[in-house]
Formats: sequence, structure tokens, C-alpha cells
Amino acid sequence: MIKKRRQTAKKVQTKKKAQTKKKVQTKGKDETKFVGQATKIRQKEPATVIEWPRSLTHVHTYGMLSPFFEGLRKGELRATFCPNEKCPEKRLWIPPRAHCPDRHTEMTWKALSNPVIGKIYAFTEVVYAGIGIELSTPYWQVDVEIPGLATIPKS
Repeated sequence: MIKKRRQTAKKVQTKKKAQTKKKVQTKGKDETKFVGQATKIRQKEPATVIEWPRSLTHVHTYGMLSPFFEGLRKGELRATFCPNEKCPEKRLWIPPRAHCPDRHTEMTWKALSNPVIGKIYAFTEVVYAGIGIELSTPYWQVDVEIPGLATIPKS
């Protein structure tokens, strides 16, 4: 009896593991194929956390606010105002608005006269700009109160 047990134990030990063949998935005509790398798992408990690095191009339009940026390129500061006579806000808006927040009408553009003179409302030195800010540091961020504006623009 003891001999038989030893023999069966030896048979189990010498038994080779069955190799599983990996199925190769072929890409059909309209299928999406994964071409990236598997994400790195940072932790599994209490919840799974993965790293998901991304690289993308964001396409953005200034749309109805394009005249503001065109003016900056030309050295002009442009603001918007509501042309609706019933609008209670008669001052200019910088940053500009495409539509009046009170009357929901399309705003009209006006260039401010040079030089633009205002009162410094607040300022800070930026030493670390953070990810996505493409300015060299340090730089100054200044909030200027400009007479006739409904807002206090940030530089």
C-alpha cells in the first residue's frame, strides 16, 4: 500500500502542465485595435487605482470672442457692452462676453483708448505656475480696476 502511494505521488509530480494556447484575435474591418500599453496598477485595495498617462491635442476656438485676441495682437484692449437700451448694465466687460448676461443679446465691441490707466486692485508673484501654464516663472499676476468696466480683469 505504501509503495503504491509513493508511485502515484511520483506520477503526479512528473505530470506535465498542459500548455494553454493564447487565442489571437484578428481585427475585423470596422473594429478598433488596442495599440497602447497596459496601464500600471498603483493599488488594488480598498479600490483599484491605475495610472493613465495621456497626450492629446485640444482644439479650441475663440468663436465670438476672437476680436478680443485679435486686438491684443495689435496692441489694443477691446471690451464688450450690451447694445440693448433696456439693459441695466451700461459698463464695459473685460474679459469680454459674447452675450449679455442680463438681456441675452449679442454684445458690441469697443476698443479702449491707449494708454489704459487703472488702479491696481490686487497682485501676486507667481513662483510656481503649475502644469499647463506655459509662462516662465517668476511672473506677476495683477488685477487692475479700470474705470468704466463691470469687472476687475486679471493680467
